[in-house]
Amino acid sequence: MYEVEVKLPTDHETVRSRLTDAGAVHEASVTQIDTYYGAPHRDFAETDEALRIRRETRVSDGTEQSGSEGETDGVDKATTTKMTYKGPLVDSASKTRTEHEMVVSDAESAEGILSGLGFSPVETVEKEREFYHLDGYTVTLDAVSGLGEFVEIEAETATEEEIDAVREGAFDVLRDLGLDPDDQIRTSYLGLLLDQ
Repeated sequence: MYEVEVKLPTDHETVRSRLTDAGAVHEASVTQIDTYYGAPHRDFAETDEALRIRRETRVSDGTEQSGSEGETDGVDKATTTKMTYKGPLVDSASKTRTEHEMVVSDAESAEGILSGLGFSPVETVEKEREFYHLDGYTVTLDAVSGLGEFVEIEAETATEEEIDAVREGAFDVLRDLGLDPDDQIRTSYLGLLLDQ
């Protein structure tokens, strides 16, 4: 599976208004805490790979089915943990890469396995995210701790042959929101934090 993603810094208030005008559907609001790991056998910064454990807490008003762990004042909060591997970028015009992800039922055991194999935590990225659906794409408004506000447009494709068409569709969504694809950045949030 290929994740085709375009990301750029922008003001959320303006984009939220344009999403409403475009008829986008709000899907969820979440908090994500991503712990990235370094490998004992190669430098992921050099190979442009990433391995992370993500703890995601989804907040819903009870209208979404989420199998919550807790409830406060009628608001459900469900936390899910996932392990993700992202391969090197495969496209020079976007942040497209292979991605493999799985749900982890026991985060501490997953961390213990990685530690036992010599993988070590490198950095933690914390963000608040709002997910919208528009024209077959996921539009995400990210507020990243220590970095600021960003918008991501993404979709998945099963074949490398479809990457160009999916990327161009993402560019179209950006333009519909009054944003310029030329303003995109291809560096991950992890990379941006490490560059500071």
